[in-house]
Amino acid sequence: MANLKNSKSKSMGLHKEVLTGRTQQVFFNPEEAENFFYYGAHDVNFNKRTEIDAMDLTAAQLNDKLHSLMKEGYGSVVVKNPQGKHSLGVGILNKLNLIFEGSLGYFGVGSIDGPVVRITGRVGWSCAENMMAGKVVIEKNAGSCFGAAIRGGDLICKGSVGARTGIDMKGGTIIVGGDAGAFTGFMMQRGRIIVLGDVGINLGDSMYDGTIFIGGKIGSFGSDAIEAELTSIDKEWLKRKLKVAEIGENFDVNKIKKIVAGKKLWNYDNLEPTEKKGAI
Repeated sequence: MANLKNSKSKSMGLHKEVLTGRTQQVFFNPEEAENFFYYGAHDVNFNKRTEIDAMDLTAAQLNDKLHSLMKEGYGSVVVKNPQGKHSLGVGILNKLNLIFEGSLGYFGVGSIDGPVVRITGRVGWSCAENMMAGKVVIEKNAGSCFGAAIRGGDLICKGSVGARTGIDMKGGTIIVGGDAGAFTGFMMQRGRIIVLGDVGINLGDSMYDGTIFIGGKIGSFGSDAIEAELTSIDKEWLKRKLKVAEIGENFDVNKIKKIVAGKKLWNYDNLEPTEKKGAI
């Protein structure tokens, strides 16, 4: 049977290709400027400014309009009347100064890499989810899952945020000027969270790594979250970060508590060989 299969494959010419030794791998070269931009990214001029009235536009129409304007070289865009619509400003992989004059609904400015966004109102659940780079500033409050799974950039809320802020975050910095809800930093893997106000119960529950800084009261610690020493390096970093973020510049960083992972949940090395095999 095997000989038959081999014979059939040979008769179909499947063994006549001569291998050249080439690879499909693409290697990064820092001297090639195109490696620093996404395919299809646009060269924009921040001095070229325009406005969009989103009153009668759907989310898809508005997002398409934003991409069209970037293609035309606009680097600064003001969106008026967003009216709490969901999924506005998502997937922007380009440099852009973007201002929303009003509030956004769920999943606003998600999966972005590069833009600087300012939202003058509030935002709903999962703002800036999976953000990779850039800066987002919310002038008022934000809903739950604020900054879920972000990988980089600065995400700033001058008001208060809901539960599960920074859930599964993998990098970047989240700064909250007010309070935060329960399970802040839940399962976070990397990155930093700064909350100048109070936080709810189960802070840092099941966090794998990263650092949480709290300026107010803590409802309770989550599983494997412990308080650590706030070093002089931490204090200097906090002062600089709060100043750059234009929030809490005069806050007394000596009052801040530092929370890290106790790493007692890191039990992989204690598994039996058969358990390790199943875990791989």
